[in-house]
Amino acid sequence: MKKIVSLESLGLFLLSIFLFSQLSYAWWIFPALLLLPDLSMIGYAFGPKFGAISYNFFHHQFLGIALYLVGIYGQLEVLQLIGIILFAHSAMDRIFGYGLKYYSGFQDTHLGKIGKPN
Repeated sequence: MKKIVSLESLGLFLLSIFLFSQLSYAWWIFPALLLLPDLSMIGYAFGPKFGAISYNFFHHQFLGIALYLVGIYGQLEVLQLIGIILFAHSAMDRIFGYGLKYYSGFQDTHLGKIGKPN
């Protein structure tokens, strides 16, 4: 099942590259911004529950899709860019098995436990 999720996420990541190519930004903007959503992990400095909420907010694919669509509707390319980056990043995370977090800790995700076994 994990392989199917990874392949599906790869397709979504490739879709985000295509959508980015439709914008007027230089190509280097995409890789430069791609890891920015991981700044949400700073929330873990305030505990696992706050960290999970912060992380999940910026890694939920609906947020990226919603911002992209609002950007299209409002003809705001910067919102389209933000939406694409959030969506691409979450797809990339899912390719590597990183899912949305549970309150119990960073390693507990909706795709299973990540990291080294204890």
